[in-house]
Amino acid sequence: MRRHGLRAIGPLLAAAAVALAAGPALAFADALVTSGSATTPFPQNKQNEPSIARAPFDGSVLVAGVNDELDLQPCFSSTPSGPGSCPFTAGVGISGVYFSFNDGASWVQPTYQGWSARTGKAKVGPIGTLPNYFEAGLVNNGDPIVTVGPRPDSAGKFSWSNGRRYYYSNLVANFPGSATLPTNFFAVGVSFIDDPSPARIAVQSNWSSPKIASGRLNPVLFNDKSSMWVDNASSSPFFGRVYASWTAFRAAVSRAPHEPEPIMIAHSDDGGNTWSDPVQVTQATNTAHTLGRQGSAIRTDSHGTVFLVFEGSVPLPGTGSFQAVQMLARSFDGGRTFEKQRSVATVTDVGRLDPFLGRFTFDGTAGARTDSFPSLDIANGAPTGAAATDRVLLGWSDGTFGNESALVAASNDGGDTWSTPVAANDPNDRPDFTAVAISPDGRSAYVVYDAFQKPVSAYADNLFVPRFMQGVVRGGNAATLSGFTTLHRGAMGDARSSAQNNQVAEFLGDYNYVTASNSKVYATWNDTRAGDVCDAVQKFRAAIRGLPASMTSGVDWGEDNAASADAQVAAAPRPLPSRDCPSGSRFGNSDIFSVTATR
Repeated sequence: MRRHGLRAIGPLLAAAAVALAAGPALAFADALVTSGSATTPFPQNKQNEPSIARAPFDGSVLVAGVNDELDLQPCFSSTPSGPGSCPFTAGVGISGVYFSFNDGASWVQPTYQGWSARTGKAKVGPIGTLPNYFEAGLVNNGDPIVTVGPRPDSAGKFSWSNGRRYYYSNLVANFPGSATLPTNFFAVGVSFIDDPSPARIAVQSNWSSPKIASGRLNPVLFNDKSSMWVDNASSSPFFGRVYASWTAFRAAVSRAPHEPEPIMIAHSDDGGNTWSDPVQVTQATNTAHTLGRQGSAIRTDSHGTVFLVFEGSVPLPGTGSFQAVQMLARSFDGGRTFEKQRSVATVTDVGRLDPFLGRFTFDGTAGARTDSFPSLDIANGAPTGAAATDRVLLGWSDGTFGNESALVAASNDGGDTWSTPVAANDPNDRPDFTAVAISPDGRSAYVVYDAFQKPVSAYADNLFVPRFMQGVVRGGNAATLSGFTTLHRGAMGDARSSAQNNQVAEFLGDYNYVTASNSKVYATWNDTRAGDVCDAVQKFRAAIRGLPASMTSGVDWGEDNAASADAQVAAAPRPLPSRDCPSGSRFGNSDIFSVTATR
């Protein structure tokens, strides 16, 4: 996740980046969300995948969920798999939580007690992640989504006058040696806290115990890519209902290339304490003839209609190939049943395949993994639903490698028909991880993305040229999807300073997030301004890709699989950042930043 030492072959990119970072002074100052994280050591300095939420009326309290590794052990000096192995510490959670009580001007991270390796050895100690998981025999494992809804009273009735409940959804697994869950893979868990204040967030018992939203677990089920939303307009007959969705990989133990993977959804009517049986929204098949589906997002309109979107595909007749599409399925009975999924927009997935990783990366060889999953928002008039336009916005990063756009499409008739997508990005940007928001009154549309700078041809295959990136927030007219202007452009960073825990590639996570009131936008993004590129790591990334296939084939090069990878790369030893990077290096230091802006 970050930066250092530019080579002579990159001066034109450096100059272009400086020019883009300059320009007119902006009125909005961004803020460091991950205020609890130090700049070193790796991987404790690594954060990504932000989510942000606030109550849908004027107020200054914000919550952010972040993949946060500050409680992991520092990168080992010596392990059975060799120096430089930086795996996720068993039993230590990574679902970081942050609050702002001044409308996003600054952020705080509460400190709780749980299973922690922050001081080097795993034991009960200070944590900056969701509390009460260790005590329940569970580990929180990131993919955070936060949302805010009304608090139920003692009779279970929802009203904003009762207060606000702040929900946090994430992936959960068994603590080592525990059998709390009937699977060794992930479930979807939900935690919540009521009416957060500086005093209340300091008390661990004000958080609920973790609740499992993804029922019907079994030993071969791997739930992933979760999302969550609260029906937050009091005009809805399902006001206060909480929804959680995810992709259910049903044969995870097989590691087959085409595991069955339906989109699932469940709901809670008692403020997240108990959850309905999951509803299977899509078919499960994932074969060479059907392909799968991932990346769900949920919103509700002022009438309680549930909109569930995800990325899937449709066959191209007579070709034997498929077209990637954004899919929509709606529920008109509060999530009990769903209409048949249908395509609402075609997609050109961003990125280029890195054969070594076996997945698409945004900025070239050893680059940051990427996706074109959808983002969704609806002008439902919350908190009351009065005068709602119910205009629906759908956004995603789209385009061929080097020519990407932040596309936004809209529906004015409840999702029946959709406008032609428009590019909401600055044309000088290559946008990754696009997220959209619309003001509750339907007037303003917003996008946030990580902007990689052009021309990509200068560095796509060269690991020793800067890969400049920065967070960008833009706003426009929601009714016409026009007039988008840049509201904020964050400081420049270098994506090469980010890292998977095994160091074989960059890592920025899978998404950014944005929410809006009628007068403001609140955006969060992955940021590398305070990271350093480590030449030893770049040389390792280049060398490992030059090894014979006999040494690297069959190895899972995923973000946390350090041990099995180390056993295969004796000819290209993994660097130990504390030893092989320059003294004081901030290698791996990715952060989350936010901005509160108006248009």
